[in-house]
Amino acid sequence: MSTTRHLVNRQRRLATVAAAERAATTAPPRLRTGRGPDLEKKSDAPQDEALPEGEGEGEEDEGEAGPEAEKATARRRPRLSLPAVLCVLTLVLGAVAAWEFTSAASLRDDPSRQNTALTDISRTSEVKGQITEAVGAVFSYDYASPTKAETAVTKYLTGKAVQQHADMLAEVREQAPKQKLVLTTTVTDSGVEMLDGDRARLLIYADQRNTRTGKSEETTYAAAMFSVDAVRKGGSWRISAIDTFTR
Repeated sequence: MSTTRHLVNRQRRLATVAAAERAATTAPPRLRTGRGPDLEKKSDAPQDEALPEGEGEGEEDEGEAGPEAEKATARRRPRLSLPAVLCVLTLVLGAVAAWEFTSAASLRDDPSRQNTALTDISRTSEVKGQITEAVGAVFSYDYASPTKAETAVTKYLTGKAVQQHADMLAEVREQAPKQKLVLTTTVTDSGVEMLDGDRARLLIYADQRNTRTGKSEETTYAAAMFSVDAVRKGGSWRISAIDTFTR
């Protein structure tokens, strides 16, 4: 009985082994890895959807290639050598120095910079007072004392102003003895246009009174405006030129 049972069991085991061998022979080969069961589970899981072409690559490239790109850009930038930098700096400083020198020269040559009529108050007052006195003296004439006029010319006039004054008063000198003429000039206002050291230019406003004391006394009045150039000689100002604004 036991023998029969053992025989039956042995046949069954042999049949099972044979069936397993047949199944192994007919089944497709399987890729074996160290993680067989896990790999099979992952292969059965749904795969992530593929991203559109180009998405996701830019961020990785930017994150990974950012520093490298900056380094490459820095390497491509032209670099000036120390001699080149010094050469450029020298040119810049030279240009600045030339500009400053030119500006200073233009300021020195500017007549408004040389004119001290508004800054040198004492000298301006001096020339104004002396020239006012000179104009009143040289443009006044009394037929009874012609030497007084001549003395004024010698004292207050110089240069071409001497001849200019002689031409202007030639008719007065000629008519004065006949008409017993007395010419009186009074400066009403004056202004210093330019004052540069010992040279000056003034604008003169004056009233002239011409009196004839002959048979019938007659007096006429006239206003005059002219400019004079003045120079300082021997501690006093003298008229060197007269401009009546006529051509």
